[in-house]
Amino acid sequence: MKKVVKFGGSSLASAQQFMKVGNIIHADEDRRFVVPSAPGKRFDKDTKVTDMLYACYALAEKDHDFTKEFSQIEERYQEIIDGLKLDLDLTPEFNQIIDNFKKKAGADYAASRGEYLNGIIMACYLGFEFVDPADAIRFNEAGVFDAELTNKLLGKRLEGIEQAVIPGFYGAMADGMVKTFSRGGSDITGSIVAKAIQADVYENWTDVSGFLIADPRIIKNPKGIDMITYGELRELSYMGAGVLHEDAIFPVRKEGIPINIRNTNSPEDEGTWIVGNTCQKSKYTITGIAGKKGFASINIEKDMMNAEVGFGRKVLQVFEDYNISFEHMPSGIDTLSVMVHQSEFVDKEQKILSGINRAVSPDHVDIQSDLALIAVVGRSMKSQRGTAGRIFAALAHANINVRMIDQGSSEQNIIIGVDNEDFETAIKAIYDIFVETRL
Repeated sequence: MKKVVKFGGSSLASAQQFMKVGNIIHADEDRRFVVPSAPGKRFDKDTKVTDMLYACYALAEKDHDFTKEFSQIEERYQEIIDGLKLDLDLTPEFNQIIDNFKKKAGADYAASRGEYLNGIIMACYLGFEFVDPADAIRFNEAGVFDAELTNKLLGKRLEGIEQAVIPGFYGAMADGMVKTFSRGGSDITGSIVAKAIQADVYENWTDVSGFLIADPRIIKNPKGIDMITYGELRELSYMGAGVLHEDAIFPVRKEGIPINIRNTNSPEDEGTWIVGNTCQKSKYTITGIAGKKGFASINIEKDMMNAEVGFGRKVLQVFEDYNISFEHMPSGIDTLSVMVHQSEFVDKEQKILSGINRAVSPDHVDIQSDLALIAVVGRSMKSQRGTAGRIFAALAHANINVRMIDQGSSEQNIIIGVDNEDFETAIKAIYDIFVETRL
């Protein structure tokens, strides 16, 4: 078997954490391709190396002296090297980075050096080959990730290599300019590597033992999720569930490669398996609950709307003209609602309302603000009668007014809109009825 193992920043924040990672890798000879993040926080008030690099580069851009700030970054890495007792000198690398900062190499270059340097240390510690993703992970001229070219280049670069360390988070454009993914993008790198080498499993090691049914900041000690499908995870990740970067799903999903979320600090835990499909039933009717605050609903009414060809397209065209994406669009015979992020909408609301009036001449337009959206997700929901009824009964019992309802065609998710102030109470009520009391 071939396994790709990605380790997050908290898993590599210190020499002690590196040792844990080394033990995990050596415990399974199939773990042959390693994707490290930059060092994360060692304690609560610590600073991530990526943030330290951003701060340094901000000074360099203004031609300010950043010697003191960069020396703190050097100390972080030297502390790891010394703790691991490695015969490794990163001075040439540090000098090159300083020189490139002075030459204004770009914020993406600056941020990527955290993973780059940690990758060098990891390769030295494990005795694996170091592979710079800038040589094989490609972005086009517009800075958009080129999946097809990357798969070809990376597959060729890793061909014949038995063990390798490939830093996460970045690649490069054709001219060699370094380009990063969004924050948390090392997850994506791991997925890309897994696809390129046709891995059997992609293990993503972090500081939690997989996904939880609900946010632990809202639900005390929520139950864990043993297995989740890509589709379910996509719904939950989009609505704010963390642990894995949502874009990390796509490369492995097409190849049918399962992802296993594991805990570096509790390697004996099985964690959560993310799979394309499964015949295994969930322990509960629902797989997970996630949500976000800060939405607005633009509610449009017009008699005989359903008979007007192109009505929905004309409405959405107005939002597109003002560069506003919509989240959900529930509708009735004579009504249509468009859910958007309130922060993006508020400064353009009058222009958008005017545009809607010009485009479709509605009878009435109403706006509801300060809404939260909650996604209740589960592959078992479509085979269970009364799931929606149980959700609304729980909310009614908690005295919560439902502002919006939308269900996906897959029948594995129900989206509920509530007031921002009812967000946490609603999640507690839904969790209680499906997990705690299981009525």
